[in-house]
Amino acid sequence: MEPVRFNSLKELNACYQENQSSSGLRIISLSAASCGQASGALDLAAAFDSAIKELDLVGKVDLKLTGCHGFCQLEPDVIIFPEKYFYPNVKAKEVKHILLETGLAGRFIPRLGFKDESSQKVFSRLEELPFYQGQVRWLIDRQLDLDPLSLEDYLKHGGFQAMGTVLDRLTPEEVIEEIVASGLRGRGGAGFSTGLKWQLARQVTAQPKYLICNGDEGDPGAYMDRGILESNPYSVLEGMIIGGYAVGAVSGFIYVRQEYPLAIDRLEKAVATLHQAGLLGEKILGTDFSFDLELVRGAGAFVSGEETALIASVEGQRANPRQRPPFPVVRGLWGKPTVINNVETWANIPLIIRNGAPWFSTTGTDKSKGTKIFSLVGQVQYSGLVEVPLGITLNEIVNKIGGGARQGKKIKAIQIGGPSGGCLPADLFDLRVDYESLPKAGAIMGSGGLIALDEDTCLVNLALYFLKFARDESCGQCVPCRIGTQQMVRILEKITRGEGELSDLDLLEKTGKTMQQASLCGLGRTAPNPVLTALRYFRHEFEEHIIEKKCRALVCSELVSYVIDEDKCLGCLLCLDSCPYGAIEVGPSGLPQIITSACKACGLCSSVCPEKFQAVKLVSGQNQQQASLTSTGNN
Repeated sequence: MEPVRFNSLKELNACYQENQSSSGLRIISLSAASCGQASGALDLAAAFDSAIKELDLVGKVDLKLTGCHGFCQLEPDVIIFPEKYFYPNVKAKEVKHILLETGLAGRFIPRLGFKDESSQKVFSRLEELPFYQGQVRWLIDRQLDLDPLSLEDYLKHGGFQAMGTVLDRLTPEEVIEEIVASGLRGRGGAGFSTGLKWQLARQVTAQPKYLICNGDEGDPGAYMDRGILESNPYSVLEGMIIGGYAVGAVSGFIYVRQEYPLAIDRLEKAVATLHQAGLLGEKILGTDFSFDLELVRGAGAFVSGEETALIASVEGQRANPRQRPPFPVVRGLWGKPTVINNVETWANIPLIIRNGAPWFSTTGTDKSKGTKIFSLVGQVQYSGLVEVPLGITLNEIVNKIGGGARQGKKIKAIQIGGPSGGCLPADLFDLRVDYESLPKAGAIMGSGGLIALDEDTCLVNLALYFLKFARDESCGQCVPCRIGTQQMVRILEKITRGEGELSDLDLLEKTGKTMQQASLCGLGRTAPNPVLTALRYFRHEFEEHIIEKKCRALVCSELVSYVIDEDKCLGCLLCLDSCPYGAIEVGPSGLPQIITSACKACGLCSSVCPEKFQAVKLVSGQNQQQASLTSTGNN
């Protein structure tokens, strides 16, 4: 459908009155963001289209390809409105049954519903699922039945009402006052007051002024911004238009990493649609306010998430951070005042203007207002995007919303804040998730990555993984970061090989604290966080690696060995035939034995051993030394 062009505020307001009536059709909402498409959503959509025509349901049901519904591990999923019946992991063979039974008759099909593993209970409606209990989904719920590319859909959901209100009745100063009163803080990690940032930019007299949306989401396991950009791009664009009016900016840039092709495609189409509709460009809605937006594709460097590095990248230079002050609100893009906020921050702006600052500020804590989206991943039963009120505890997120550990294991820690965050132990899970509590524990909220770790995770190895990531992503300008990350990686590698010394732990701490104080930008200052928090809360694991040469999680390859339990061995010799290193031979007992010195711990022998026997197992520490002595004696 071609978008209507709005030439005035009066025409936009009239559109809302026209959209009040409902079509009366039952809506079939199919999750089709990147995660949904990777799970087969487009093939499923084709099956729905074909079945709707075959069953003569055209005009009786409305199929919508929406963005992310949040429960990513169950995609492609289907939500049927108005009842909000929820069907997970839908298969093409189930489409006709769903259309006839639920789409047409409005009856739920229990065998296709979500079954909770703990209670064995089948839930029919979305809001009943344990995963959604405890969430406050201001942003995510807006996209459940919204076609991301349909301006008409966005308008039906109240889109651009906030912008209309701003242009019709509010001065720039009044808009900023509302954002200040709301208590909204930047959702990119630092948590700086959004309203104060806008206020500072407004006060600067230099022209022109610019806005930037930071969509350079680089944390491993984090995809909150991608979820919003793919599912509801108009919310971000509306927020930026309001921000442009408030600070007096002439144009804005949306910076998205090239690895997000679907987000880029939907943003480009949304920007083009807004130009056609008269909601972007010169003299918007017939007012004196002009504002434009442009998409910039990032090359994927993690350091580009740092605001001064991002500015350099937008300017076409290498993404190198620079010393601050001056801050971007004073001297940013091309030396002009620039306001940078992340995707989630911009998406919150229309909600605050529409519902008022008091509505927003009643959720959260005294200093951390509103909700925050996290990508909950790792060793939990239920993973996906969760939107929760700030001030919620880690326990509520991991064990209630996430359902706790998988397969009867225990969650021993969470990694929050990505490579810049920290590892917090289970006994701190009563800690509140806000901008004040997490730093006191040595972690940060970051942009919202949250990885649950069970006892099969080695904290030494995990710290090494994040340090290698930070080292590889460092711009290399400053010595503390360039040399410090490399030095810490070297020490951690030494420890995982079983060659560490207790003095290495003191050196790790000293190096990390020096980096925190002396590095040029946020990447270098926060890179040691995973190591320092792991040392703070899991020092015993480091000491085990050093003193006992033991990896309790059986992860560090040079501290583990495979052995064959002769009491369980069938003598099938599948392990011997599969070993690519010739590290298995037949021993005096006629059963296979592993030559420890030749074993590379690839695990093939374990994978081919018949499951009911489980004769091949990993050992570490004292058991590994005994196995090595036994193998040497047999040879």
